[in-house]
Amino acid sequence: MAKKAETVNMVDQFQEFKELKNIDKATMISVLEESFRKTLANMFGTDENFDVIMNPDKGDCEIYQNLEVVPDGEVENKVLQIGLTEAREIDPECEIGEDVTKQIFFEKFGRRAILTLRQTLQGKILELQKFAIYSKFKELEGEILSGEVHQIWKREMLLIDEDQNELILPKEEQIKGDFFHKGDVVKVVVKRVDNPQGNPKVIVSRTDERFLRRLFEQEVPEIHDGLITIRAVARIPGERAKVAVESYDERIDPVGACVGIKGSRIHGIVRELRNENIDVINYTSNPTLFIQRALSPAQISSIRLNEEEKKAEVFLHPDEVSKAIGQGGMNIKLATQLTGYSIDVYRDIAEGEEDIYLDEFRDEIDGWVIESLKNIGLATAKSVLNASPKLLEQADLEDDTLDHVIEVLKAEFEDESDSEAEEK
Repeated sequence: MAKKAETVNMVDQFQEFKELKNIDKATMISVLEESFRKTLANMFGTDENFDVIMNPDKGDCEIYQNLEVVPDGEVENKVLQIGLTEAREIDPECEIGEDVTKQIFFEKFGRRAILTLRQTLQGKILELQKFAIYSKFKELEGEILSGEVHQIWKREMLLIDEDQNELILPKEEQIKGDFFHKGDVVKVVVKRVDNPQGNPKVIVSRTDERFLRRLFEQEVPEIHDGLITIRAVARIPGERAKVAVESYDERIDPVGACVGIKGSRIHGIVRELRNENIDVINYTSNPTLFIQRALSPAQISSIRLNEEEKKAEVFLHPDEVSKAIGQGGMNIKLATQLTGYSIDVYRDIAEGEEDIYLDEFRDEIDGWVIESLKNIGLATAKSVLNASPKLLEQADLEDDTLDHVIEVLKAEFEDESDSEAEEK
């Protein structure tokens, strides 16, 4: 009876391990049976003639070996055969050629066998646990969760969630102004789950656009309830973001609902994102109007669209160009991301004013230089000549290159002045 108790206690310990790893009962029974079979196969060379019966209610298992009855003295394989005399001790009525079933008491094989079983089982449990983690977080991709800072390295940070799972927050997934200490609780979004060689690695982020979406869902009940939808998000983490929202209920102002009274709702999001400026705009399926709203606060004079190439030429009063571009080209970059259109900004030429588009100078100025200037909203010669030094810096051109551009452009207008003077 003592040996039987030892087996029961052993299975009880596995049961305890099961509870710790949060593995369901059916799976645990299957793993136990598989582990017993693997151990039997290692001990006897095969497990094909063994029956393993798990008793989940009792917390133990029974093992039976099916043996072919052969005449005494003709047993060639003790794993598969049994002599008639020994067989009749099990079943007095058995005959040669029949099968008898012999119960195996696993604990009789000693500590080594039990240790092998334990190691096999723990290996299986570890595999299951890794798969469970992978499956759980795969389903959570794009969702927000919190983790406590456990360790900080140069290139990444280790967070631990409430279930003691490890989350990796790489440096490039952190907002520019993020600064955490060990023990801090950090909000993140599950970016992806890698699974190299069956070892799941949960990568989380604070710069992913889905992080901003989920924060809005948490702060704005109308979004959580599906009354307001976030149609598009563009983001430069820690700096600025644009969010296009749409309401399915005409009685609800989507922008007002997202911002809240005196900014009460959006302030919490801004604080979480390290004072990232957030522009919330009304979504529209009209691309011209959408681009106009996306370039806010700039006032647009006119827009010319190329639907096939998803390009937009936007014309503005000279005073509005810098607003459309934004500091460091941030506003136009976000508008491009938000709308999906490649946006070129042009200075609106007043009637009677003479100007020349930069593209006309491609024989004297390199094309990449012209594109750099157009990217900051300087599409004409006079817009470059009248631009402030601060705006020109955004083109990121060498001083010699910029001097050459200005020299070419000035010469063009001086030549025109000379020609007009000669005509007079």
